[in-house]
Amino acid sequence: MIQNKLYITTNKEPGFRHIGTLIFVILTAILYMNGVYTLLLLLLSNVFMTLAWYGHLKLQQTGISSHWSLIGVIVFSWGIAFFEYCCQVPANRIGFDGNGGPFSLVQLKVIQECVSLVVFAVIANLLFHGQSLHWNHIAAFACLVAAVYFVFMK
Repeated sequence: MIQNKLYITTNKEPGFRHIGTLIFVILTAILYMNGVYTLLLLLLSNVFMTLAWYGHLKLQQTGISSHWSLIGVIVFSWGIAFFEYCCQVPANRIGFDGNGGPFSLVQLKVIQECVSLVVFAVIANLLFHGQSLHWNHIAAFACLVAAVYFVFMK
């Protein structure tokens, strides 16, 4: 019977530490997942943005939209841009540290610009085969990567 009391007593204290550790792990995972969700939403948002901004040019090349008026192209692009905003706004809300996310406002903007450039480079190479990356494009991208590094420095 004494052993039972000792067993219960010694397990109570570490139990509280385990609960605290568990809460810390859960909160860290939520913060981590907020960062992952933010990045995924930014990626998807930038796919829609690039298609809204440049997709009509591909449609014009293929002859699909060559007869559309400028206002028709604008409405088409805004239709795609709606989905961009459906991803961009939640990404910023989830990711912003003022709402419990892991990123400051400046960090969100720099991340968005880098994601935008990567998505643009991929889509431009897929849709517009004549567009290739040159050394100055890669140098500009390296500068953006450096911007990410500097914005995350403490």
